[in-house]
Amino acid sequence: MDDTRVHDTCATAWDGIVPVLHDYIAIPNVSPDFDADWREHGYMAQAVDLIEGWCRARPIPGLTVEVHELPGRTPIILMEIPASDPSTGSGPDDTVLIYGHLDKQPEMEGWRDGLGPWTPVLEGDRLYGRGGADDGYAAFASLTAIEAVHAAGGVHARCVVLIEASEESGSTDLAAYVEEFADRIGTPSLVICLDSGCIDYERMWVTTSLRGMAEGILSVDIVTEGLHSGDASGMVPSSFRIIRQLIERVEDSVTGEILVPELHTEIPTGRAAEAASTAAEIGALADHYPFVEGARPATDDPTDQLLARTWRPTLSTVGADGLPPTNRAGNVLRPRTALKLSFRLPPTVHPDVAIEALTKVLTTDAPYGAQVSFDHVQGAPGWNAPATAEWLESAMSTASEQAFGRPARSFGEGGTIPFMGMLGEAFPEAQFLITGVLGPDANAHGPNEYLHVPTARRLSMAVAHVLDAHGRRS
Repeated sequence: MDDTRVHDTCATAWDGIVPVLHDYIAIPNVSPDFDADWREHGYMAQAVDLIEGWCRARPIPGLTVEVHELPGRTPIILMEIPASDPSTGSGPDDTVLIYGHLDKQPEMEGWRDGLGPWTPVLEGDRLYGRGGADDGYAAFASLTAIEAVHAAGGVHARCVVLIEASEESGSTDLAAYVEEFADRIGTPSLVICLDSGCIDYERMWVTTSLRGMAEGILSVDIVTEGLHSGDASGMVPSSFRIIRQLIERVEDSVTGEILVPELHTEIPTGRAAEAASTAAEIGALADHYPFVEGARPATDDPTDQLLARTWRPTLSTVGADGLPPTNRAGNVLRPRTALKLSFRLPPTVHPDVAIEALTKVLTTDAPYGAQVSFDHVQGAPGWNAPATAEWLESAMSTASEQAFGRPARSFGEGGTIPFMGMLGEAFPEAQFLITGVLGPDANAHGPNEYLHVPTARRLSMAVAHVLDAHGRRS
């Protein structure tokens, strides 16, 4: 391909994409888990319409753009692009599947003055606002890469682009669509996912593993109504103390180690070596996080930090019920405490196994005979990359050099992309390129989330080179 044309095509496209992403960020299309009335509110439909309209206008030969919405499901955008040359990957068995999502996490508190989840602000290279980097940019980057292949005289196999709207809810609707459109998807020989992260903005970072997830709401009821703490405390046990005891069954409160054996797995030798190699170059990843003055990470060792966020189970308490705000909290012994527990699982631990073990440990032999439940549970599979084909290894290195000026590097990602686990099981022979733009301070899901626009542009260029290499690999 003509690399100058790849660069110029992507640069021009992204000049036009940024204003559209402004409009996208302004739409509060949070995922269904966080907005039960999403259909009535209409924000998801607005986001779909915005992205669909931009995609339809792209000058890509043979491009078709369809929106589908199965009964009771969130919508998807399904796009097909025929092979650039009928002799190059024109069949369903030589398809490139490109994945992204358009639903968002909820607002979260703590945005800097002048910023907000639905207030797009461009400061230098950073486009602030919820969902631009996770993962609204994906549809734009996907078609921009394909457009660049055509403009630069490259080749690509048949491409299918799938943009879903339930990823932040665990991709609960995606399996139904994969089944519904199995003939359209075919048997991908290459899967490209643009929903992952990067350790820095200096190269293309390739994700080699993703953690799974298991979550649920742990509830403790001890009395039927709130009681005066001076009257009842000492005789009636605190629901909060009981829930602390239950959590101590699954997590060591000093070390953070998960105590349930079913949530652990042996770290593959290759992944441990990969973490050591990456740590040797980047140093301590935790140095990027905004610790308060005097605070420190759970481990200072750079390699151990990478393994802790990828191959060891963890617990985060992400929500609570039954606790009034401090300025409204009277001296009352509360009848009930409920916590939403989010467990990140090693890539090869099955979420169903984890949920079964956690439910048994948390709900058996409740202290003081309290009523304890662990419900609203859901899980998502992790993913561990198969062996990388020589052509893809070479293509990723070349693509990163062309787009970023540096070779690609690989690492394990701490997040969860349920679609990858699903695809890994369905298409064990496929090759995977999992990458993204979420750097260590891009803060997906949190306040001040931003998209680093130059990285999105360069990543579009890199994907174009990989598509061309895939089309020429035989």
